[in-house]
Amino acid sequence: MSAKTPTAPTWLRESAIFAGRRLLRWRRSPMIPIQALLLPTLLLITYRLLVGDSMRRITGADSLYRLVPMCALAGAMFGALSLGLAIPNERYTGILSRFWTLPVHRASALTGTLLAEAIRCVCGGLIITAVGMVMGFRFSGSPLTVIPFVLVPTVVALTFACIVIAVGARAQNNVVLTWLGTGSVGLVFGSSGIAPTEMFPSWVAPVIRYQPMSAAIDTMRALASGEPIAGPLLLTSGWVIAIGLIAVPSAIRGYRLAAQSH
Repeated sequence: MSAKTPTAPTWLRESAIFAGRRLLRWRRSPMIPIQALLLPTLLLITYRLLVGDSMRRITGADSLYRLVPMCALAGAMFGALSLGLAIPNERYTGILSRFWTLPVHRASALTGTLLAEAIRCVCGGLIITAVGMVMGFRFSGSPLTVIPFVLVPTVVALTFACIVIAVGARAQNNVVLTWLGTGSVGLVFGSSGIAPTEMFPSWVAPVIRYQPMSAAIDTMRALASGEPIAGPLLLTSGWVIAIGLIAVPSAIRGYRLAAQSH
């Protein structure tokens, strides 16, 4: 009797099981979701209390409309960086190889991991947004705007997670992952979330304006404040597609090589 090819619903169910495994591990060792949520929340509160009024006087706008998107994006990416440590550990212990030999769809373990990341990003984004609303952050249009508002950092973080998986699956030590984390954090905090790009020196302002994190932050800010969204959304989509075309195949190949290494 020939083996049956898994259907799409079967693959989705298997992915949900692997996602549940990842979420269960986070519940038993909650340091990763706490770190991904606690640090950005503390940053939001601290920055608001220290320089919020000064930024309002300088720019004439409430800094929350930059800070909340930046902190939501930072939280999403902080959590994605944890995969950089989890994937090599699972490779060395042979867990990935065991998953590879199970009678399940070969992609289900990877897609389950990304599904768990998406759930974490959405929950974290909602919590940080709620904290911002307590501090005065508001959506000028429909309350349903919170859905695309939270989806933007989720999509960005999933694209970044593919980069992390691709690097983590091949890395022999944590040096490369450390540099990756340092660069990604630098992009988040060297963005339009800190201050309007007009306030940066003229030689660096174009770089700040068009880098991927600024594009995502400006998209979220436009969603919340009711400003025109076409420009930043198009730039964000361009960055996600361009990076995804490289990161997703690299993540798939890296995950496969890591699973077959034992």
